Amino acid sequence: MRTRRGGCYPRVGDVFLPSEKRVVAKRKDFDGEHMACRKRKRISPDVPGESDLFDAFPDDLVIYILCKLSSTATCPSDLINVLITCKRLNGLGLHSLVLSKASQKAFAIRAKNWSESAQRFLKQCADSGNTEACYTLGMIRFYCLHNRGSGASMMAKAAISSNAQALYSLAVIQFNGSGGSKNDKDLRAGVALCARAAFLGHIDALRELGHCLQDGYGVRQNITEGRRFLVQANARELATVISSSAASGVPTRSCFTWNPHPHPPPRNMSCGSCPLLSDFGCNVPAAEAHAANRFMTEWFAVRGGSPGPGLRLCSHVGCGRPETRRHEFRRCSVCGTVNYCSRACQALDWKMRHKADCTPTERWVDDDGEVEGNGNGDAEEGDGGVNGNDDNVIGES
Repeated sequence: MRTRRGGCYPRVGDVFLPSEKRVVAKRKDFDGEHMACRKRKRISPDVPGESDLFDAFPDDLVIYILCKLSSTATCPSDLINVLITCKRLNGLGLHSLVLSKASQKAFAIRAKNWSESAQRFLKQCADSGNTEACYTLGMIRFYCLHNRGSGASMMAKAAISSNAQALYSLAVIQFNGSGGSKNDKDLRAGVALCARAAFLGHIDALRELGHCLQDGYGVRQNITEGRRFLVQANARELATVISSSAASGVPTRSCFTWNPHPHPPPRNMSCGSCPLLSDFGCNVPAAEAHAANRFMTEWFAVRGGSPGPGLRLCSHVGCGRPETRRHEFRRCSVCGTVNYCSRACQALDWKMRHKADCTPTERWVDDDGEVEGNGNGDAEEGDGGVNGNDDNVIGES
C-alpha cells in the first residue's frame, strides 16, 4: 500500500537506526520518469545536528534582537546587511518596532547615495514613529529638495514628540523666516522653541537663547540671565565631551588642552578644537555634527558649494544650512566674508576659526558685484545683536 504522495508505509519489521536517513520515494509520471519536486527537500528532524534551529526561534525573540541591533547601529550597513540576509530577517527587520528603535547613525545616508529607495526607507522609519528619521527627512526635504511644506511638517511632527533637534531647527526657521519673506519672521515663536529645546538638553538652543536674552531679541533684554545661559551651555558641552571620552575609553586629558594664558591661534594655523571655555584657557574638541547637517554639507558640496544663484551657505562647518532667499543669513559686520544662520553658529565659528581670520573691512562687494556696508541684507532696525548691524561676536570670549 502506498501513501498519497507515492511513498510506502514502513513495515512492522523495519527498524530505523538514529544514524540512518529516511528516504522518501518520489512519484513517477506516466512515462516512468521522476517528476520535478517543487518543494525544498528537508532532512528528517530525527537526525541530530542537521536541523535548522533558526526556524525554531519565535518571531518575538528575533524582533527583540533586531531592536537591540538597530538601536546600537553605527552606520546604515549594520541594518542593511541584516535585511539582505534572508527573507525572514528582511520581513522582521522592517517591522515597525525595529524601525522605531533605529539610531541616528542607522540612517546617516551619504548625499552621493541618495535615491528614491533611500527616501522611502526614511519615510518608513518616520511612519513607524522614529523621531530622528522624521527630523532628518524633514531637513532634507526642506533645504535640499525644496519641498518646504512637507519638510516643515515632518520637523513639526518630530518636535511634537519632543525631539530637541527638530525644535531648534524650527526656531532657526522662525528667526530667519526661511521659506518665505523677511516679514514671515516670528521672533517670539523662535524664542519659545529655543527655550523648549534648551529644556530638553540641546546645547546650541541654550546658547541661542542666551544670545537672545543678552541682545533683547524676541524677548525682554536680560544681560545677566543671558550670560548665565551662555556659561551653562559651555559647561554642558564640556560635560558631554568628558562623558563621551569616558564611554569610549579615551583618556580625558587627551581631549583637552590647557593654556593658562589664552591667546588666539596664528592666522596660518587651522584650529581643530573649539575653545568654549577660552576665558579659562580650556580647549575642547568640536562636537560631532548631526547626520542631517552632514548630509546637507555634502549635498551642496557636490553641487559647487552654492545652493543657488545669489544664495549662501552658513559658514559654520558643522551646520550646512543654505539660504532660502537672498540675504537671509546674517553677515559678519567686521569683515563681511562669512555669514551665519544663527547666533549659535556664529559664536561657535568665531571661537573655532574666524577669530584668527577676521579683518576689519569698511566696505565689501557681494557675489553680484554690489557694494555693501556693515550689516545684513535682511536686518531691520530693532533687530538687536542677532540680525542687526552689531551682530559680530568679537566682544565675546
